[in-house]
Amino acid sequence: MTQSQPDPSVSDRSVTLSDQLTLACGQVLPNRLMKSALSEGLADTSHGPDTRLERLYSQWGAGGYGLVVTGNVMVDRRHLGEPGNVVIEDDRHAEQLARWAKTTTDGGSRIWMQLNHPGRQANPIASREQAVSPSGVAVAIPGIPAPRPLTESEIYDIIERFATAALVAESSGFDGVQLHGAHGYLVSQFLSPLVNRRTDKWGGDIESRMRFAVEVIRAIRAAVSPSFAVSIKLNSADFQRGGFTEEESRLVVERLAGEHIDLVEISGGSYESPAMMGRGTEPVKESTREREAYFLDYARTVREVAGEVPLAVTGGFRTRSVMVAALSSGDCDVIGLGRPTAISTSAAGSLLDGTTERLVSPVISVGAARRIKKVKSLEGALDLQWHTDQLHRLGAGKEPNPDRSAWRTVATMVERNGITAFRSSRRGFDTTAADAKAIKKFRFERLVGRYVANPMMRGLTALGISVSLMSDIETTGRKTGRVRRVPVSVKFDDAGAWLVSQHGTRSGWGANITSNPTVKLRQGKTWREGSAEFIHDDDVALRARTFAPNPFLGRLIGSTFAALQTTPVTVRVTFTDLPN
Repeated sequence: MTQSQPDPSVSDRSVTLSDQLTLACGQVLPNRLMKSALSEGLADTSHGPDTRLERLYSQWGAGGYGLVVTGNVMVDRRHLGEPGNVVIEDDRHAEQLARWAKTTTDGGSRIWMQLNHPGRQANPIASREQAVSPSGVAVAIPGIPAPRPLTESEIYDIIERFATAALVAESSGFDGVQLHGAHGYLVSQFLSPLVNRRTDKWGGDIESRMRFAVEVIRAIRAAVSPSFAVSIKLNSADFQRGGFTEEESRLVVERLAGEHIDLVEISGGSYESPAMMGRGTEPVKESTREREAYFLDYARTVREVAGEVPLAVTGGFRTRSVMVAALSSGDCDVIGLGRPTAISTSAAGSLLDGTTERLVSPVISVGAARRIKKVKSLEGALDLQWHTDQLHRLGAGKEPNPDRSAWRTVATMVERNGITAFRSSRRGFDTTAADAKAIKKFRFERLVGRYVANPMMRGLTALGISVSLMSDIETTGRKTGRVRRVPVSVKFDDAGAWLVSQHGTRSGWGANITSNPTVKLRQGKTWREGSAEFIHDDDVALRARTFAPNPFLGRLIGSTFAALQTTPVTVRVTFTDLPN
């Protein structure tokens, strides 16, 4: 089935952005520009699509794209990639889904639904259960706990969930689905030897590690009609030592080319090494900078094994002439546009009519040192959230704001994840209603503190951001006798410092100082010794406001306290190392 491909050095292949593309299923894409998936986080409280998604996709539908791919649609509401994910487990949201699909088809664009399961990258607060993965290998991202290994019956259940979601998507009016097999999510986890350490038929060599992806594609294809498009987004590599390699990726493409798929979108990296945003752990080659697309060199090497399956490349394309050259060379068949479409929803139309030569895509950063590799994932998350903020503006009927401060995004990350999206219904407590409410509240507080507030403080410190309200406290474990260090918000004065224990005496360090009030507190780069005590009758809200006279930082602290829903207590540390 493999067809001969043109030599990329020959320039007699004339392909333009406006050329149609006929897929194996019979669908015709009206042009070669694809709006790639961007996770929107705009579901309603029951995880169905709401009017904000309709408003957003109506703009993309009128934006001139040949194909529009939705953001993450999860197949299991117990495991979410981020707050606000749409979930499809059955047809309960059929009417809402139909309205969503119609928003782009009315404008002439095809719309495919991206289906996903986060695996070990599940958001620990938005999700209802412990994360799952091929093996119990934790992701190297602050605040994400270790997953548990999937049983074989659970693997088959997830495969069936993908097939069910695809069938619902088709019956709701979507033109196709894309299986998310990249960026460190569950399908990608099965492919990676770093994450998949199973010794059964689902792990081991690449043939076994690709079994999950193959079985999901087969289940989807068996559930939908022949005219419904089935595609996959696949990593060219993980860009991690010992991980999924380009050679293995080519073997997966070759195998999937025989499974009746209609398109392979090539990306790369994960949120540990976000190469898909140009933030991988390795420097970008000069040739890649010139060709813009991060994964075009790989696409060229995979052409032959892909056979007649078209290739889409996403990541880095900004200039019209470079896009045309990539198509004409035969390296790819479709140009994927991601983040630029959050700033300009009509990016495709402006490229097609020639009014735009280069797309704008701001580089989002809070000034982290580029040489610090562990900061890459944090800045990558910030970049994603900044663009998600733009999608939320569009969903609310507002215009994008390219000048939006990265610091405002830091604040909205806390507000959105802490106040609204993390408030999910938890069931299963065999207690009275009052006890269940108390247990839920305490668990909620512990989760947000452990996986949001503390990691954010550590992340900001890692980024080299040092301000007076951020510090660390060392206490002595009341049971272990070991030193325990946690990040805290603090207001220093000449004699000591004011702190707030978000969980009062119930927090780990709060319980420690009740047992042993001797502490150490970091003031700048110096560790100060002191004695801590709870001030129960202090006005915590008033005290917290004194921590940050800067309005932005005050908003950040305030939103964090609101998210925790706690009864915090003020703590006074009196320095004991003052000179006599």
